[in-house]
Amino acid sequence: MSPRATPLPPDERRAALVEATLPLLEEYGTSVSTRQIAEAAGVAEGTIFRAFGSKDALIDAAMRTAFQVDPMIEALGAIDRSLPLEERMVAAVDIAQTRLRSVFKLLLAMRMHRPPEWKSDPDEEARRKLDGERADEAFADVFRHDAGQLRYPPAEVCHRLRLITFSATHPLISAGRTLTAEEIVDFALDGVRNHLPGGN
Repeated sequence: MSPRATPLPPDERRAALVEATLPLLEEYGTSVSTRQIAEAAGVAEGTIFRAFGSKDALIDAAMRTAFQVDPMIEALGAIDRSLPLEERMVAAVDIAQTRLRSVFKLLLAMRMHRPPEWKSDPDEEARRKLDGERADEAFADVFRHDAGQLRYPPAEVCHRLRLITFSATHPLISAGRTLTAEEIVDFALDGVRNHLPGGN
C-alpha cells in the first residue's frame, strides 16, 4: 500500500491537483482518467472529487491556470534592463514563445482551436481583457526606455512583435517552419532587405 499523501490545506491541495493535471492534459486531452491524475498527484481518486466535485471541474480549473499571464509577466519583469536592446527583445520573445508552445500543445491535445470562452462566468471576459492589457504592458516595458531607437511607440512595437511571435511559433500557421526568438527579433529589427554600406 502506498503511503498516504501529506494533508494539505484545501487551496494547496487543489493547486497540487491542477499542477499534476496540466501535463496529463497535454498528453491525453480530455481522455485522461481520474486514476491517472490521482497517481500523478500521489493521492487517492476520491481526493479529486472531494476537492473539485468532478473531473470536468478539475479540467476547467487546469485550463484556467494554463491561460494565466502572471508567470509570464513575472518573467518579463525579471529581464535585465541593462542588457542591449536586441538581447532584451530576444529574452522577451523567448518568454512569450515558451508560454505559447505550452498553450498550443494543450489546445491541440484538447482538440480546441482557441481558448475556452467560459461563458458561464460573467466576469471572465473582463478579467481576460485586463490580463491581456497587463501582458502587453509588461512586454512593452522591456524596451520602453529605448523609444528613441524605435520607429514606433513601444506599445505598437509590442503589438507587432507579438503578432510575429504568435504566427512564427504556431506549428500550423508557420507550416511547421517555426522561428527561434533570435530569428524573430532579427526580422523585426532589420527586415528582409539587404543593408548596403552607406545606404538605407
